[in-house]
Amino acid sequence: MDTAFWHRRWQKQEIGFHRSEVNPLLTNYFPTLKLTPPARIFVPLCGKTVDIHWLLHQGYSVCGAELSELAIQQLFEALNIQPQIESIAGFKHYSAQHIDIFVGDIFQLSAEMLGQVDAVYDRAALVALPEQMRADYAKQVIALTQSAPQLLIHYEYDQTLMDGPPFSVHESELMQLYAHFDQKQCLQNELLQNDRLNSRIGNDADILEKVWLFKTE
Repeated sequence: MDTAFWHRRWQKQEIGFHRSEVNPLLTNYFPTLKLTPPARIFVPLCGKTVDIHWLLHQGYSVCGAELSELAIQQLFEALNIQPQIESIAGFKHYSAQHIDIFVGDIFQLSAEMLGQVDAVYDRAALVALPEQMRADYAKQVIALTQSAPQLLIHYEYDQTLMDGPPFSVHESELMQLYAHFDQKQCLQNELLQNDRLNSRIGNDADILEKVWLFKTE
């Protein structure tokens, strides 16, 4: 999987991962982070997720990283916000009050460019990456955010049933990827039902959807 894959998906609007409604797992479990506005939330590989709308409406600040500039143009259009756009160290930086999005390769982003982060919200980033990229991704996000707590959502299913993305990430791998954190709390572990992913993989297949909170003491 390379950058051309994602650019092609966005150009063709093959974005089945995009949801038109705020993810209920965000609204249900965000309070476990115990943050107060205007805490700054990093949304990696953010696309044009409407979860950003919700975070902003709650009074939080949002920073994100995204490969597709088209996605970020559509995000700001949906927000009805006119961003300032500047080039910084190989990135396009889209910014407005309480929001900063860096368009480019997240692996080239630095903590200095990103700035302070109080928490990470990962709904569709880790699961968008094949196994050979996930360890580097997890290390990069931890480094970028200086070990900020993370609210992370992932799936477990029989990978032979579908190539992905979204990919299946089993709990054993997740524990290795995020071993850095002292506290690893599973907030939800339920079978996914009546979701578009069920129809893609097969309605008879078991798909676990898990929500995790990772923190350091």
